[in-house]
Formats: sequence, C-alpha cells, structure tokens
Amino acid sequence: MIEILKTNKNISDFLNKISNRGGDSFSNPEIEKTVIDIITDVRERGDHAVREYTAKFDCPDALYYRVPGDVIDKAAEEADNDFIGAMKRCIFNITAYHEEQKREGYTLKQADGVVLKQRVCALDSVGLYVPGGTAAYPSTVLMNAIPAKIAGVREIVIVTPPRKDGTPNPDILTAAKLCGVDKVFMCGGAQAVAALAFGTEEIPKVSKVVGPGNIYVTTAKRLMYGTFIDIDMTAGPSEILIIADETANPRYIAADLLSQAEHDKLASAVLITTSDDVAGKTAAELEKQLSVLPRKEIAEESLKNYGAVIIVKDMEEAVRIANTIAPEHLEVLTENPFELEDKLINVGSLFLGEYSPEPLGDYFAGTNHVLPTNGTARFFSPLSVDSFVKKSSSIYYTKKAFDAAANDITLIAGREGLDAHARSVKTRTEE
Repeated sequence: MIEILKTNKNISDFLNKISNRGGDSFSNPEIEKTVIDIITDVRERGDHAVREYTAKFDCPDALYYRVPGDVIDKAAEEADNDFIGAMKRCIFNITAYHEEQKREGYTLKQADGVVLKQRVCALDSVGLYVPGGTAAYPSTVLMNAIPAKIAGVREIVIVTPPRKDGTPNPDILTAAKLCGVDKVFMCGGAQAVAALAFGTEEIPKVSKVVGPGNIYVTTAKRLMYGTFIDIDMTAGPSEILIIADETANPRYIAADLLSQAEHDKLASAVLITTSDDVAGKTAAELEKQLSVLPRKEIAEESLKNYGAVIIVKDMEEAVRIANTIAPEHLEVLTENPFELEDKLINVGSLFLGEYSPEPLGDYFAGTNHVLPTNGTARFFSPLSVDSFVKKSSSIYYTKKAFDAAANDITLIAGREGLDAHARSVKTRTEE
C-alpha cells in the first residue's frame, strides 16, 4: 500500500514525483480560460454576475448575499458552550503568538539634519476566503483574521459559499463573530475572488485576498496577483514529512501520516527513518488504522501515489532529503528532536517530539496553519502579521546635506543616461 524505499534511485524518482504533483493547481489552460471568463464577467456585471454564479455552482436559493449582523450574532449565541470554549482557547493562543510578530518602523537620524524612516502601515482592507460548503473550516477564520486584526487592518471581509440548503455555515459565522469580523458574504469560487479584487456595489474592494480554496479559487488568486490584489500564496495539496529514529512510536507515526493523507488524494505523507524496524511497523500500522478511517478511500489513494517510507543510513541524510522536499509540515520524532531543529531550514512548520503532532498546529498551539506547500517553503513563510502590513520609506534632507550629495547623484544619473534626473539635482545647486 505504501512504498518502502531504500535505494538512491528509488528515492530520487519519488522526490521528483511528489515535486510535480498537483501541477494543475498552478497552471491548467482549460481552467484558466474558465476563470478568466468569470473574472471578466464579474468586472462587467458586479453583484449580478456573482449571484448568478452562486446559484449555478453552489445552490439556487442562497438565503442571504450579505449575512445580516443579527444572524451572525445569533449563530454565536446558539453555538454550544464546548465549541465556544475551545474556540476561545485557540484564539487566546493564536493571539499571544502573533502579538509577538508586531513590528514598528524606525528612524535613522544622520549628520546635517538628514532623517530617514521606514514606516510600517497596515493594509486598509483584506478579503478572507473561507470554504463553507462540504468542507467548512472555522479554524481558517481564526488563522487569517487574528493576525490581520493584530496588524491593524481596518476592514476584514469574509466570502464563503452557502451550504446546499442555502444557509450559511453557523460555525464560520461564530468564528467571524469571535474574531470581530462582521462583514460576511455568501459567495465562493473565482467569482468571489474577482468581487473582492474589483469591488462591487455591495462587496468592498480589498487590497489582499487570503485563505484556501479549490483550483478555481487558487487560479483566480494567481491571475489577479500583483495587478489588482496581493495574495497570501498559491497553495497546493497538503503534505507532511516525519523524521524518526528507532525510539519513535509507529502507532503515532501512522496516525500523523494519515492526518494529512485524509485531506486530499494529492496529499503527500512521507516517513524518513534510520530504523528498518520502525519502517516495517509503521507500514503495518497504516494498514490497521486505514481500515477504520472514515475517509479511507482518499487517504489510501494519497498514500499509494504520494506516500513513502524512506530508509536512510543516518540523520544527516534524513535532514538533506527533508530540506530538499521543503515540506509544509515536518515532525521530528527522535530521542532528542532539538538536535535537528537548526538544521531543518526548509519547512513551513516544525513539530518537535512525540507530543507535538501536526493537528496541534492546525488548531491550538498558536502558530499559523497557513503554510507554504509543494516545496515553496524554500522561499515562502507562513502567514503572519507581516502578511498584513506594508512598508514605505520617508526621506528628509537639509540643503547642506543635499549639496554634499549632489555631485554623486548627478554623476550616477549621467552614467545611466537619465539627464532629467541629473537636472532635478542641478536646478537646486545652481540657485
């Protein structure tokens, strides 16, 4: 069911395979054309187009377009106490972690009265895409809205598809209320992303769109990035990698691999171990635990196509392979996991020790669960307060300082053939 790999060639072939999985998530000409048509339509017809696509793709009779504030309030009031309590404890942890990420600008005062500043300003508005149909994730609201609020974003707008009966998901509304987000629109897909990017009569135009979605949502975000909106990232299928030595518990390993394999048939779940015994027992545990898993078919397909147990000679090789894969989630189940912490540099989120499983980060610990996937942890970072701010510079020169710099500026401008740049300086020195 899951391959056990030992030879360099087999390992290399597998690494190539998982790096190319989910290629359609990044570029599919047929899907791109459909998304471009939707984007164009929404730009031209606004809310009318969005409502029509909602009726076509989600449900014909959505109860609301913008969810009324009293409906959001009522969802939170009627939520069961256990759920509210769990959500509040998650919010406390997420807030505490992200509060530490806040940064101020700085002022650099130089000789002759020169003042240079870096200013840090929150984005004015952000759109949060939250899946709300068959897969509804209130935790997505927490992980996106809380750092945005901490950053100082003034307006956070949620778009989420209606359920099949036309109603909003009450758990999502509850999360929105708890996070202080009160604008919720019942629409999804590429049309919702386009509405946020352009603005309609009812849906505000935003500066950035964040949150997970299907391939149409991801494609819309990618196509509009850099021109109309900023985005968090173009996320691919979920993935987990576990590094284990002979002390690791195969039952824990199997459970953690399945926690990601159940997400998607394209999800990747990989174990790297120095122990033949752990490798064999983990494979047996996977068979056993799969037999009782409700999402067995999805997980089984994921493990078959994009799962592997890789046996290596030492931890140095394990670290090298892990940094090559650059996984979204990386668990270290070894006798002393902290020994590897500083060596594992290409990773979205690192989980150290047998009592730090991946779901802890998904919901409760406080670190963000919006993470780079598909090897992009080599250059991307998790969602954070930094994701919701922008930086700009400020310059003040006195005449004395300006005169001292003038010759250097005109010399470089002349070398670049930009005479008007040089003239801008000379007009001030010739007075």
